Amino acid sequence: MSRLSFGLVLLVGILAGGLGVSLIDRGPAPLSDTDVRGIIGEMIAADKAGTAPPELDRTEVTALVEDYLMSDPAILDRMSAKLAVAKKSAQRKAQAELIAANHAAIYDDAGNVILGNPDGDVTLVEMFDYNCGYCRSALPDLATLMAEDPGLKVVLKEFPILSEGSIDAAKVAVLVAEDAGLDYWAFHQKLFATRGQVDAGAALTAAEAIGGNRVTMMIDMNSPRINDTLQKSYKLADALNISGTPTYIIGDELIPGAVGLDALRGKIANMRACGSTVCDTPAG
Repeated sequence: MSRLSFGLVLLVGILAGGLGVSLIDRGPAPLSDTDVRGIIGEMIAADKAGTAPPELDRTEVTALVEDYLMSDPAILDRMSAKLAVAKKSAQRKAQAELIAANHAAIYDDAGNVILGNPDGDVTLVEMFDYNCGYCRSALPDLATLMAEDPGLKVVLKEFPILSEGSIDAAKVAVLVAEDAGLDYWAFHQKLFATRGQVDAGAALTAAEAIGGNRVTMMIDMNSPRINDTLQKSYKLADALNISGTPTYIIGDELIPGAVGLDALRGKIANMRACGSTVCDTPAG
């Protein structure tokens, strides 16, 4: 291809958006498919005929692109929106792959606390810390979902990351979960209702209030099996790139933060409608 043809290909690439923002900081506007095909066809025909249109120097190309962008500056907004969609799509794909690769650790771990319907058709996983204020504020959302949705399975995973007190509280919580005679959900709510920092003392008091043996738990809370349960949560969080609480997992999506009741309802409804938290047509 001649130097001129190369220059025209470069110009077409710029105007069509094919070279991206790395070439022109403000971003080009895409030509229509018909325009681009027409220009390329003319270039090919000119090459075959051994003729060429007049040379275009760098200054001319730059001026042409600048004029084009100035005539339609809103193209920058459209480019930014398209880029955001592409990034979100790539992020969702990466999340889905991570969740699939860690499926057993997420859903089948013996240390999971199962609430709601154990055989539910949709599963919501939450990783939390008892000293997390956002986790505390999101607790009513979880309670509402379980009360109103008989088909929802909830999996709770201890993920103490905020303090030593959080770790000690999580250890007591694991012991409560292991004891079939204790009501974990009652303990969970009671501990989140604690004023001030949650620590071993607060957790033991909450466990004792639902019938737990405080002395036995004080002895058992530092046993290797309890530490192993927490280490599994840390390992899973690392594999999924989770660094904050609360973090939810629904279907093929990681959902960071206390997103609110309506958002969680919507994702659960989408799972039933299309098998994913995001449907082409959201569930109504």
